[in-house]
Amino acid sequence: MLVKFFIKPRKGVLDPQGRAVAENLRSLGFTEVMDVKVGKYIEVYVEETDREKAIERAKEMAKKALVNEIIEDYEFEVVED
Repeated sequence: MLVKFFIKPRKGVLDPQGRAVAENLRSLGFTEVMDVKVGKYIEVYVEETDREKAIERAKEMAKKALVNEIIEDYEFEVVED
């Protein structure tokens, strides 16, 4: 199975990379850009046939290794490959 993680800074957390991207887009004429958040996209392939077990393991991976829950929010999706 494939687990897709989508990680981004929490609302209210300073995102200097996002700010730089937003400023660059505005300087290129995209004046409608209000804000940008730069995050991470991670794919993890796991040997698991039970979808519920894959979901539980994905939660553990996020909490123990992939996400800093103090400053980041995340979502994930389990896809059967």
